[in-house]
Amino acid sequence: MGRAQSRESVFKLIFEFCMNKEKDEELFNEILSEAKDEASYITTLYEGVIDKYDELCEDISKNIKNFSFDRIFKVDLAILLVALYEIKYMKNIPDAVSVNEAVKLSKIYSTEKSYSYINGVLSNFVKDKNV
Repeated sequence: MGRAQSRESVFKLIFEFCMNKEKDEELFNEILSEAKDEASYITTLYEGVIDKYDELCEDISKNIKNFSFDRIFKVDLAILLVALYEIKYMKNIPDAVSVNEAVKLSKIYSTEKSYSYINGVLSNFVKDKNV
């Protein structure tokens, strides 16, 4: 399993967390068993997003314009959470990679307009972070 597939797996786990507000240990362990070389990345990302969930949601809320946080589609929220955690806490991953991978996930799993919204929110965050 490569990094992009691992990121996609974490996105799915985080989507489920957004819906149920609890971890799915069974699915998490199943994914880890399939991702031998990416297990550390998956664990760090999944546990990190859950640990920093409220902080990341606040960061997202600050970077959306003309839109209520509560109205964010849960798929988009999960994508944003994964990418934002990478941008803030995983210094070995370039910001542009996190943004591009989030856009790719949104083109697969979300609406046809979501990718530009996700790109905008993450770009705002990256821009503010680098100021």
